[in-house]
Amino acid sequence: MISIIITAYNAEKTIERCLNSILETDYDDYEIILINDGSKDKTEEVVQLFASDKIKYYYKENTGVADSRNVGIMQAKGDYIAFVDSDDYVSNNYFEEIDKYINDGVDIIKRKGIIKKETDLPNENQTDYKDKTEKNHNSEVNGEVKITGAVFDETSGEDAFNKLCFTDVYLDTLWSYIFKRDLFIKNNFVFDKNKYHEDFALIPLLILKADKVVSLNKYVYYYCQTVGSIMREDNYEKTIKKAEDVLYHFDNIIKKAESYNLQKRTVENVRIYCTNAILLKVKELHGKEQDWYIRELKKRKIYKNIKARNLKQLLKKIILFINIKWYAS
Repeated sequence: MISIIITAYNAEKTIERCLNSILETDYDDYEIILINDGSKDKTEEVVQLFASDKIKYYYKENTGVADSRNVGIMQAKGDYIAFVDSDDYVSNNYFEEIDKYINDGVDIIKRKGIIKKETDLPNENQTDYKDKTEKNHNSEVNGEVKITGAVFDETSGEDAFNKLCFTDVYLDTLWSYIFKRDLFIKNNFVFDKNKYHEDFALIPLLILKADKVVSLNKYVYYYCQTVGSIMREDNYEKTIKKAEDVLYHFDNIIKKAESYNLQKRTVENVRIYCTNAILLKVKELHGKEQDWYIRELKKRKIYKNIKARNLKQLLKKIILFINIKWYAS
């Protein structure tokens, strides 16, 4: 059985579409674990309209998406778990070919998604609850962008990470994956409570710890973004907190990866991947906060994480050594 974990905060305008998209698929071996994270709107009233034994509903005080996901994992009864965001929805073929890989004991099944641009604001509070950033630069057709990335049959977690880290800019999105639940339990993996970018913090480690990973060319998920609100950040204190948290995750991921039994090149790729992620924050800060952040990057000597495997990487390494702010501008 697959446990679909949905965390919801003030999702009254989108949760019905989300639930219907799952319930209308031609698949039966699943349960929905819906965690209402202290919503102040009519989310609970909408959910109560769904009289289905497929839905297990839990209400908790507002403690954030990371803690809600942890609750969902602990409540899940399935051997596999997946995550669907309350303002997104899935396609009719969401469960297609899943049984084949579940029966083979694959630890992680990766699929693809479509960025869906919407003109109507589905949920005014959702942007603050979940950091939705537009990182993909593929061509857009009718308000939809297909997310690309490596496709491969069953391979080791280490090989999967090396294939994905330079090809898939959405590597750290939970909705891309179906995980064997034991991967969380046996490795004591939890999402960091009260920290942003918790997906970035955990997904690389989950992949590296997996014995078998597959990446399918199946577009099964609609990742919804509201036109006019993408990349909006009204709270600069939150921006600073995100920068602090991503540095914390950077240090933690590298430390743990170095403790795993990985090839030297894989550890190098982890460092490159994490370095690319933290560099994105330079542009989001300004003034003394940007100066502080750059000092933190210099302390970590991030230029050493870039391996000069080609001319482009060599130039990047040199520029990062000379002037991080110049590189990020």
